Amino acid sequence: MNTNPVGNGEFAQRPANAGPIVPKTASEALRPEAGTPPPKRSRASRSQVVVFTNFVITSVMLMILAAGVALYLGKQAFTEPGPSANGDTFLVKPNTGVQDIADQLERRGLISDARVFRLGVRAFGNDSALKAGEYEIKPRASMRDIMELLKSGKSVMYSLTIPEGLTVEQALQRIADEPALSGDMPATTLPEGSLATDTLRFTRGATRQQMIDKLLADQKKLVEDVWQRRAPDLPLANIEEFVTLASIVEKETGKGDERSRVAAVFLNRLAKGMRLQSDPTIIYGLFGGKGKPADRPIYQSDIQKPTPYNTYVINGLPPTPIANPGRAALEAVANPSKTDDLYFVADGTGGHVFAATLDEHNENVARYRALQKKQADDAAKAAAGTGASDGSAVKPADGGDDSGGDAGAAQ
Repeated sequence: MNTNPVGNGEFAQRPANAGPIVPKTASEALRPEAGTPPPKRSRASRSQVVVFTNFVITSVMLMILAAGVALYLGKQAFTEPGPSANGDTFLVKPNTGVQDIADQLERRGLISDARVFRLGVRAFGNDSALKAGEYEIKPRASMRDIMELLKSGKSVMYSLTIPEGLTVEQALQRIADEPALSGDMPATTLPEGSLATDTLRFTRGATRQQMIDKLLADQKKLVEDVWQRRAPDLPLANIEEFVTLASIVEKETGKGDERSRVAAVFLNRLAKGMRLQSDPTIIYGLFGGKGKPADRPIYQSDIQKPTPYNTYVINGLPPTPIANPGRAALEAVANPSKTDDLYFVADGTGGHVFAATLDEHNENVARYRALQKKQADDAAKAAAGTGASDGSAVKPADGGDDSGGDAGAAQ
């Protein structure tokens, strides 16, 4: 009988069904015994359908997570400040697609990622909302800022100014020289005085012909409107003579408070059959639409040079206007001051003094000549004090002094 010592040193009875005792080595006794094996997987869990379903669900969840991350990062990139530190102007030509716009913006360094811009525009439903034009992109403008700007159509505006008193040739030269305009100049010659004096606002790409057409239409309408409101007793035969005289008034004075009085002098002279004797008509007869060179004075000998425009030589009005008259000059001729003035001469301060008689006019001319002489003497003294020796301080006109005489508009 086998016995095992227990507890208090007594021997206990070994169970009857116990197997024989197998001796173990020390290493076997120290080796851990195997645990309970896991339960076998059911056939259902090993099914390919279940495996595929698990794969699909996992993939979808990963895609949703990735899309969410991409959406978040894309939104951040679309709304964060852009890469351009200085900003720039950006031109969108007509019929340009969003992809081309995005690529150009990226190449110009105005956005960081063309793909993000394109997707952002599409996400906001603005694929077809971006408008052609030239836009001023502000420094650090975000892609969304740029999208909203291009959607607004608020293009950069340029200005073209045609001042009063320019000839048609001079006005057309300004239009030709404007780099923001496109297209060729017209091949035909435009009538003198036919262009409006105005400041036009336009976007880059507007054509030169469009500018000219607008100036022509605006001047035609203006002239017709003012002519309809003219005084009833003007000694003018038609609307062409009206524009011609307005162009002379335009060139004679730039002071608004004088125009109607200057117009009255010329109209009074026309009514009496007197020659107009206007210096600007001498200049136009000599130089035409190009205008007098800035360093070329009017010489005494020029006054009697015969040209179709020289109103010291011809009777009545020149054959055409000598410049483009503005509204103020047209209004002055249509409704002149009620005076008996027949003469005026410069007063040396940018204005004129007027006279109804030749004696008064000659006195005004004498005062003007005295003022001219004093100014020349003062200039000569100033030049001598600074060591000038080229004689340029005083440059007398040839032919001597103009006494004024009957030259009512001589300056």
